[in-house]
Amino acid sequence: MRSIFYILDSAPYGSEKAYGVLNAAAVSIKMDITVGLYADGVYLALEGQESRALGLPNLSDIIYAYPEIRILAHEPSLANRGLMSCSLLERVELVDEDAFMEQIMATDCYIMM
Repeated sequence: MRSIFYILDSAPYGSEKAYGVLNAAAVSIKMDITVGLYADGVYLALEGQESRALGLPNLSDIIYAYPEIRILAHEPSLANRGLMSCSLLERVELVDEDAFMEQIMATDCYIMM
């Protein structure tokens, strides 16, 4: 296996899923790794995350720590949540439905968390 597409569909804070996806991606960096932010997972793409009040690590720090990991945000998910006018993290690529699906289909394996 040479490539993995991790799909995150839940909000970054309030569950362990986002933290788990980013850590799974980080330990897989010898392969071609993409993390796709879908549905509520797109909240992870937003700039200015502040998690100290929650007592949690800032997950955008993990994104910046591993530049080898490609991060895609599903544009329709952002639009459905009224987030199109929000600033995104520099490392996040905004993609439409077709491009998102093409990236999933181009990988050897996809994992939804």
